[in-house]
Amino acid sequence: QALCEGRGCLPAPFPNRSGSATNMARSARYGSGRALLFVGVAVLCALHGLPGLSPPGPALADAGEEAAPPSFITKVVGAAAQGATAATVAAILSAITEPIVNRLLVKRMTFSQAYSEITFKLVSNFFLTTFPTNMLKFPVFEVINMALSFTTLSGSVRGVVNGWLFCTIMLPVTNYRFRKSMGWEINPALLYQAYVPTVARDIVYGWARGFVGGALGSAIAPETFAGKAAVFGLVVFAACIISSPGNEWRGYTLQPPNKKLPFGEYFKPVNYVRSTGVGATIMGIALMVGMLATPYAEMLFGYLKEHVFLGIGALAVVVLAFRMLTK
Repeated sequence: QALCEGRGCLPAPFPNRSGSATNMARSARYGSGRALLFVGVAVLCALHGLPGLSPPGPALADAGEEAAPPSFITKVVGAAAQGATAATVAAILSAITEPIVNRLLVKRMTFSQAYSEITFKLVSNFFLTTFPTNMLKFPVFEVINMALSFTTLSGSVRGVVNGWLFCTIMLPVTNYRFRKSMGWEINPALLYQAYVPTVARDIVYGWARGFVGGALGSAIAPETFAGKAAVFGLVVFAACIISSPGNEWRGYTLQPPNKKLPFGEYFKPVNYVRSTGVGATIMGIALMVGMLATPYAEMLFGYLKEHVFLGIGALAVVVLAFRMLTK
């Protein structure tokens, strides 16, 4: 579907060969399986050497020495490792949620209409986009956030600076991923499309995350990890609501010219409420689940790091199941 939308499907060069369509479909499935295998190997290789997932060395503990305070470089590398683990978890969640959210935002569909377009093939193919892009976006965000923590800026100001830097650096990746989720053609000239509304949204979102996070953290003061995850989900939900005007502006800008809705129709209150409410709810729940799942993912990756052959075997089973489900 993504290869055909907007460009038309090319006819087979030898239409009289009845097996050509079958062979092309089989080749596409094998290509997807090979791509998933490549992504899985990349996960194992990337996480195998991450210092953030390595246990502390025994020599220092046996000597009874106190660990030196972490340096700036150590914290940055650790933040990148944490971001890589979270990126893997979020890639799975994003492959399911982003196609729905983007259809609500740009096509102004109802939830049931957007959900009806979501298939396992679409989700599995989009995962091949969410994983590599997350492996870029999450570590970059964590590194920027960690670097800014060494400044004297307040939490909300750090959020503003973080949002501006992250958007400016990663907007081509964000727009590439958006167009893949919609099944649109990738045009390099459009990878910085909607810069102004996107940077405005990200700055407001970064500020709101810092402000609301501090306010809810002080008011609720959760003590359990599950409670902290629930508060984090609420913070993300509130930040999405607060930054929603920028997000709506971005969605209006990203409409294809031949299907662009008029301003008055696009910004109908019912469309705004549906897009913002459902989108913010999905994002809040997804990131809360991601926070809850990340420690278990870290343990799993740590185990696979020590049992590489077991990890390769599990990966082979996943690839085989993937190919069976996409037949």
